[in-house]
Amino acid sequence: MAEESKELVMVITHGTDHELSSVGFTIANGGITAGLKVAVFLTSAAVDIVRKKACDSTHVKPLEPLAELVRNFVSRGGALYACTPCVKARGYEQADFVEGVTITGASVILERLQRGAASLSF
Repeated sequence: MAEESKELVMVITHGTDHELSSVGFTIANGGITAGLKVAVFLTSAAVDIVRKKACDSTHVKPLEPLAELVRNFVSRGGALYACTPCVKARGYEQADFVEGVTITGASVILERLQRGAASLSF
C-alpha cells in the first residue's frame, strides 16, 4: 500500500474582501495543528492578502482576524507563496509583502502535488 502524504496544498484566489480567504487560512492553520506540512499558494486577488496592512481590518466572525491567521500560519512553519504573474500584474514587489511570503511560480505547488499532497482551493 502506498504511503499517505502528510502534505496539504491550499490555493486561495479570493482577496481580503471575501470570507473564503479567512476560511482558507483557518483550514491551513488547522492542517498544521493536525501535523500536516501545509503550503498556501495565493493567486489572483489573493496576493492582496499579504500586502503589508492590507488585511488588518478583515475579520470574518467567528473566525480569527485574517491578519492574525496569516501571522500564525507563517510563525508555525507554513509555506506562503504569492504567484509571480499575479504579483507583477499588480505592480507589487517583495517589499510590499509581510514577512514570510515567497514570490514564485506554480512549480513549487506542482512539485508538492506530484509527491501526493492533498489540495484544497478557496
